[in-house]
Amino acid sequence: MAIQTTETIKSPCIGICAIDDLSGLCHGCYRSIDEIQGWWDMSTTEQQNLLATIEVRQIEMADFGD
Repeated sequence: MAIQTTETIKSPCIGICAIDDLSGLCHGCYRSIDEIQGWWDMSTTEQQNLLATIEVRQIEMADFGD
């Protein structure tokens, strides 16, 4: 008998929902409209991959006032 577990990954949404005109990404969660809309239909692996992508986007888009 195999035991199945369902891991629920919390959405990266932080309630700051505004899409940047230039990048097409949300200012709050760094996802595109398609990624936001598709979040609940993604597999756990797809969600984890997107979270890793979001981390990279945050670093790349960080403005340190240079």
